[in-house]
Amino acid sequence: MATALPHLIPSRSAKRAHFDAESIYPILDEALFCTISYSVDNQPFSIPTSFVRYEDKIYIHGSVGSHFIRQIEKGIPVCITVMLVDDLVVAKSAFSHSVNYRSVVIFSKAEIIEDIDKKIESFEWLTNKIVPDSWEYLRPVKNNEVKKTTALAFSLDQASAKMRSGMPLDEEEDLELPIWSGLIPLSNKRLTPIADPRSENIPLPTHLQHL
Repeated sequence: MATALPHLIPSRSAKRAHFDAESIYPILDEALFCTISYSVDNQPFSIPTSFVRYEDKIYIHGSVGSHFIRQIEKGIPVCITVMLVDDLVVAKSAFSHSVNYRSVVIFSKAEIIEDIDKKIESFEWLTNKIVPDSWEYLRPVKNNEVKKTTALAFSLDQASAKMRSGMPLDEEEDLELPIWSGLIPLSNKRLTPIADPRSENIPLPTHLQHL
């Protein structure tokens, strides 16, 4: 992981910032979606999309006709954000409420994946991230599907993570107040799969039985 550039150093809560791969990669690997922000003709755009990390880059894909894809594939600067929320932090004062979170901010530019094999590989990485171990089970992708899809990679050279954990940080004079404080844990997980009508008589595949 490259040394943080000056414009990456957070202006607030700098002590929560991390620039090492050991902090950044696990957040990216757990998160299923990111938000990609960019500007065209002074008009801001912010688009949520699924992504996958492989080594020191993240990958997305989209239709070759997508306005979003057509703009960012030109190599314009983008800001990519990811946030995972672990707990709502409930303090004795509303002004001391907080959130336990893990987040990543990336400044990068898109690289078009031209090599067909690498392109298909990136589809496999993303598919297996969203639905683990499902790529080999599914119908193989068709050549025309690959041609109609753009794959883009983004370097993580300019990435930083911020995180908070722990209990509320109440003001000293509030500590003895008879007001409950603590954490409300949040969870985002895969639940039991629900078959569509055409799959009701098809056994649930092994890779979906242990999500």
